[in-house]
Amino acid sequence: MSRRLSRPSSAASHRSSGSSAHDSEFKVECKAAYLSVYDDLKDVISSEYDLSAVLQQSGRNPTRKILAKYWTDETDYLTFDDFVNICRREHATTTDDLMKAFRKIDINGDGYISLDELFRMLTTRGEKMTRDEVQCMIDEVDENRDGKLDYGERILYYSEFCNMLMSTTDECKKMSMKMMEKKERKKKRPSNTPRRGDDENIHGSRTSLRSNASVKPPTMKTDSQLSVRSSRVSRADGQGPSHSLRSVGRTGSKSSLISIDDMPRPSPRVKKDKVRTPVGSRSAKVSEPSNLRDWTHTSSKGCFFIDADEGGQIISHQYTLDLADDTNVFITMQPNRIGDAGFTDDGPVDTAIYVLREGSSSNKIVTFTEQRDSKGRYCVRCDLSAGRYKLVPFTTGCRLYERSAGRETKEVKLIKQDKEDKIVLSKTFKKALEDIFDMADLDGNGLLSREDFNWYNIRTSGEEVADDEWDVVEGNIELERGEITKTGFIHLNQMEAEDNDGDTDDLWVTLTSMGFNKSLVLNQACPFKLDVYTEDCRDASLEVMGLEAQAVMLEDAVCETVTAKGEVSKVKGMKDLSVYTYIGDARATVVVENQSYSKIRIQLDCSRSKNVVSNQRDLNYTLTVPSNTTVVGHHLIPRDEKAEWIVRCQESILR
Repeated sequence: MSRRLSRPSSAASHRSSGSSAHDSEFKVECKAAYLSVYDDLKDVISSEYDLSAVLQQSGRNPTRKILAKYWTDETDYLTFDDFVNICRREHATTTDDLMKAFRKIDINGDGYISLDELFRMLTTRGEKMTRDEVQCMIDEVDENRDGKLDYGERILYYSEFCNMLMSTTDECKKMSMKMMEKKERKKKRPSNTPRRGDDENIHGSRTSLRSNASVKPPTMKTDSQLSVRSSRVSRADGQGPSHSLRSVGRTGSKSSLISIDDMPRPSPRVKKDKVRTPVGSRSAKVSEPSNLRDWTHTSSKGCFFIDADEGGQIISHQYTLDLADDTNVFITMQPNRIGDAGFTDDGPVDTAIYVLREGSSSNKIVTFTEQRDSKGRYCVRCDLSAGRYKLVPFTTGCRLYERSAGRETKEVKLIKQDKEDKIVLSKTFKKALEDIFDMADLDGNGLLSREDFNWYNIRTSGEEVADDEWDVVEGNIELERGEITKTGFIHLNQMEAEDNDGDTDDLWVTLTSMGFNKSLVLNQACPFKLDVYTEDCRDASLEVMGLEAQAVMLEDAVCETVTAKGEVSKVKGMKDLSVYTYIGDARATVVVENQSYSKIRIQLDCSRSKNVVSNQRDLNYTLTVPSNTTVVGHHLIPRDEKAEWIVRCQESILR
């Protein structure tokens, strides 16, 4: 049930609008802001995070206190009318707000902003920068080279600075209007009308982690002090961040530089328990675009594996996505049922995709799938600019983990001898080979190409398929259009069994590498399906790049998203130690950030949580955090997805 907002009186409405014409303009701006995030005014705001995003699109910068006023524990969703009423009550950001924010950097009140003061703010709050990046920012505007920014003598510059930020907000509103007009034209356009070239491209900016909207005005953060975000301002050419103070507000800049919030973050110790409704019964779901059948679709299968040779860590296929044009993108991922793989009595293995923008020196995280739709798919919808992206699959390991040897059951027979003493494969083994074939068939065409067979060979033997080996395949087994059929694949394993005179050791290497136990149950792997839909890009290319350990690719990305979106609390007596807790649609993550110069041991006790399972196997887990690092402590998901789940985490330092 929506917590409805009372409508303002006619007098209050008159005061807020000033005139009927002004009120009409106000409603149009609200509509444009809403449609920059949602497809339809009938769509509902389903989370506090989404409420913040759509308010930002309207030029407002809600503090945590303001959000809490309109999104309480009893709120399930808010409608467009609710949103309009909120906009009436909360004024848009002003130049005075921004000037007040910038002056907060001058911590000691001496009238100067030093490198140390700016560095402290930019490296401890919000989206962190390096000291060199901060120095570059100061150097650009520090004309007398004294290493300080004097806002007392340079008040004109900072007035101009705030004006530039306000112009960025105006540009954001204009962009929202264009997006609204585009969506309305598409609704009116007949189905046989050409889709490309009928309106200008307005998807030029990169998506922020903090919103599904592609363009964002200055944002109020939930910190008690100022947070400056220039390290993450996207360049207009989409090639990387710009660390220039002077560049903010220029044409093409669509991110904010400053964000403030005078309200401190509440500590989890004094907040109510985090209660989540059953995943399958959320009041509002991520919905796929209504015209999705008109979008370009590309897909691939893949698999998570438990790699016993690497200490039981999870590895998976990795992908690159090449976009020739700026486009709206809808990405879904879900377990692909093959036998019993990927599903337990409590529910499916959780899956996610992290989208990283490929750069010259590093990969910048753009977004990730954090909600599930009515079909159970993990999905995300966002705008992406043209270029190359890495798509990195992720699972918490809460339901997919290495089993102990004591849980293995009786070993089944792989081969037997017929009446003529010929070696034949057992029925159970053939069924397992059929499952392996389906796992290796990444494009889902019912055949194994050389590329499919190559990654299968790498997984099972550690070597690529040489030309002479492929010649043997082509000369001895059944092919169709130059690719291996399922019958041919089973025959290939029959040949291997015959060559080894009945010795099954090599056959078991294949089976265990692909995730089967001795009972031929696929319990150490989770096949999945990845679908990418692009609205305005006909030349989208999704390519499999091989198998990699997810920890190598995702540790920093997971920590970045949790520190950006989660609630933070300081550990008592440890000023340089913070614990972040992020709770999404079907996953909670606890991250520890150690900014001190020494390693610490911290105990994260989640044993008082209800209906949860952790990737650590023990809800009361102790970890060591090296100095100046951020690490994941717990991933938590509901044990029973049909019931409510509660997250409680108590931290304590071990001396």
